[in-house]
Parts: sequence; C-alpha cells; structure tokens
Amino acid sequence: MLRESGEHYLETILLLQHRYGEVRSVDIARELSYSKASVSRAMGLLRTKGYIEIGEHGAILLTKSGRKTAEGIYERHRYLTLFLQQTLEIPKEQAEADACRIEHIISNETFAKIHQWVENHTS
Repeated sequence: MLRESGEHYLETILLLQHRYGEVRSVDIARELSYSKASVSRAMGLLRTKGYIEIGEHGAILLTKSGRKTAEGIYERHRYLTLFLQQTLEIPKEQAEADACRIEHIISNETFAKIHQWVENHTS
C-alpha cells in the first residue's frame, strides 16, 4: 500500500503524461516544486514497488498497477472537487486544494457515496 506522497507522485505522473506525453523526473520536480533529489528517491521507491518503469532517456512510465492506482486517485480528486463545489459552494481553487488532501484518507465507502451523489446531481 502506498503512502499519500506516493499516491501524489503517481497522480502527478498521470496528469503530466496526459499533458506532455513523456514524463521525466525533472518534469515532476518542476510541477510539484520539489528537489530533483527528492523526486529521484521517490521514483526509485515507486519502481521498486512496481508502479513505474524507467524507459529510454529517463522517461517515466506507469505500469498497469501504477496506472490503475493513479487513475483511481485522480477519479477521487475529480469527484471530491465537484462534490465540494456543488454541495458547499466552495470556490473551485479551494475545492481542488481540499480534494487533494481528502483523496488520500477518505474511506472507500464514503467515496462511493460521494461518487453516487455527484453522478445523481450532475448533468
């Protein structure tokens, strides 16, 4: 099981892949404002746990397990953001920031209820 920081890295890799196609450690460091050394250590841990592979020229590739985990985290982020905006009228920027924190600790049962509420109340 991943810690919050590992989940955050996987989600960032997924988003950067959608944005740029190929992702390298320097891209992650820039996106998160982390040191290259911190990102390098984290990538080593994610690789050891089987979530990423390092391709040619340092490209970071999500494994099947890594992609599934990253997509799940990003889904939580999107639905939590919408829920906060629609139920509590939280401004988008604040809802995004709060969702980023909540997505890592919320139970599967609670998220399922939020997911269902958003599905039922969004056109």
